[in-house]
This record gives sequence, structure tokens and C-alpha cells, in this order.
Amino acid sequence: MKAVAKAHTNIALIKYWGKRNDELILPMNNSLSLTLDHFYTTTEVQFDEALQTDTFIFNGETASDSESAKISSYLDRIRQFAGVQMYAAVRSVNHVPTSAGFASSASGFAALAAASTKALGLDLDRKTLSILARQGSGSACRSVFGGFAEWEKGSRTDGSDSYAVPIMSKTEWDVRVLSVLLESNEKPISSRKGMKRTVETSPFYSGWLEAVDHELKEIKTAIRTKDFERLGKVAEANALKMHATMLGSHPPFTYWQSSTMAVMEEVQHLRDKGIQAYYTIDAGPNVKILCLPEDEQKIRDELENLEMVKGIYGCRPGPGIEYKEKLPSLGDSPSPSDG
Repeated sequence: MKAVAKAHTNIALIKYWGKRNDELILPMNNSLSLTLDHFYTTTEVQFDEALQTDTFIFNGETASDSESAKISSYLDRIRQFAGVQMYAAVRSVNHVPTSAGFASSASGFAALAAASTKALGLDLDRKTLSILARQGSGSACRSVFGGFAEWEKGSRTDGSDSYAVPIMSKTEWDVRVLSVLLESNEKPISSRKGMKRTVETSPFYSGWLEAVDHELKEIKTAIRTKDFERLGKVAEANALKMHATMLGSHPPFTYWQSSTMAVMEEVQHLRDKGIQAYYTIDAGPNVKILCLPEDEQKIRDELENLEMVKGIYGCRPGPGIEYKEKLPSLGDSPSPSDG
């Protein structure tokens, strides 16, 4: 009763920020993302009647008690869904800078959902898998799919209509994303805590929600017509609005650092020179830059001149859930590269 699954991270172009139900992870608004090929998690799950508890090995080491408890709690949902009682041994190899705003939880829980259900012999459709992945980490529901995907917030209290749907496959539009690494340390405020504080205390939050529906329509039109400038402008504006809500929270907080601002300014300078580049930032200090293939190297050359840039990872549209024969070796970590 063993299976291995691989899932990639995604970058939200229309952000998910805020929940209407914390336990089921039901969002306040729809969101839309692009799955990336360069960052991923591969997870092996083996259910065994002889086990007395769940075990979790992360990147070759026994996970912390808090991380192990999080995984075990999620597996309880899978066990309830499948109607089984067995414990599981989980091994996960993560090729994403963890907790730094590179969406490691998205790939992590998407891979865990896929591997655990497959190990139990369940042959699930992608909609059901997306619903289950969402209950581990909201953005994980989008990583079930490759390319562009939209997470529909739904309206039912049980979450049965809150899942991701594919918008455009990874092969249909060659958009590039430069993931700029500025800081790899764990962020001081988790995404869950940050969005909860924002929803409960920020007077700017209602304005954020009011703008999302229009921005979703705009960006889906941009994707359908392959209008890169429109896509970039909407994504950048949406990210700025999300981060503005945090400054209105009590107490206020931000994930940005001075290096974040420096990269944002550099992107604006690039546009002034006629190079199409747009930034987006999730709940962390690192910046992702949207660009077209013909501009990727020019942008990389400019960014490499900035002292605070620790690495630049070139990303393309990536695939959805994939099932594998075995875990990769720990030495296959992603490194800054042109691809």
C-alpha cells in the first residue's frame, strides 16, 4: 500500500488572501495561478497495519514534532475519507526553499494528497483530489493542475464546491517567471496567521475583495487572448493590493524587506527601458518576475547586478500531479539556472 507522487509549486497571479472557514480552508475570493516547473515536492506514502503511529521523514531527516503533527492531522482527513484506520510512513523530498514565500506548502500538500489516496487504492478524479489537497493547504488545490488554474471559492459550507479548475495547459503559452531569491529563512509570520490578522483587523480588506472579481475577468481575458501586457499589469496590481491590506492590520506587518523594494524598483526601471517585466509577491520577501522568453536573459542580466539577489531561478509553466516509481535522491535540489 505504497505510492509516490510529485507536485509543483504555483504562483498566484490573482491572490488567495483570507478564509471564510479556517478548518476547511475555504477562501474569501477566487484566485488564479500558474504552476511552475522548477520547484516541486515528491512524496512517498506507505500505509502499514504494523505501524503504531504516523512517521514523517522530510529531506532525509525526522521532521519536527509540529510538522509531524500537521501531517498526521491531514492524514486523519484522508483516513476518514477512505474509511481506513492504518497509520502511514511518509517520506518527502522538497525542492523548494521552505517557508520563504515560494509556495512549498502548495506542492507539499498536493503531493501528499495524491500519494496517500493512491496508496490506499483510490482512483480519484482531479476535482476530488483538488478538494482534498485544499484541506491541507489552500493553494495546494491549484497545484493539482498544470499551467494556469483557477481556484473557485464556492459557496457551500461543506467545501464541496471549492476546488481548482484548469484554465490553460502548460504547453499553450510560453510565459516565463524569474523567481528571485532574496531571503531563504523562515518568515516571521506564517501565511495562515497573516491572512487571519488581515481579515479580522484591516480596514482595507473590503476594498481588496471588491477589486478581485474585476481583476479575475481581466486576467482570464488576457490569458485567453495571450495579451502579456494585460496579464502583467493585472497581476502586479493585485499583488500590491494584497500587501497593502497587511499594512492596515492591527498590528501592521509586511513580508517585504528593503531588498524586495529594490527588485520592484528595478522591474519598474526595466519597463521604462521598454522591457516587458512585471512583478508579483506572495506572503514572503522574494519576488517573482513575469516576462516573455525574448526578454528573460536581459532581465536576468540586470538583476544579477543587484547585491541583494542571492539567486535567480528560471521557471516555465509546469505540469500538474504526476505519479512516480520512487523518490528522487536528495542531491537533485534546484539551483539557479537558465531553465
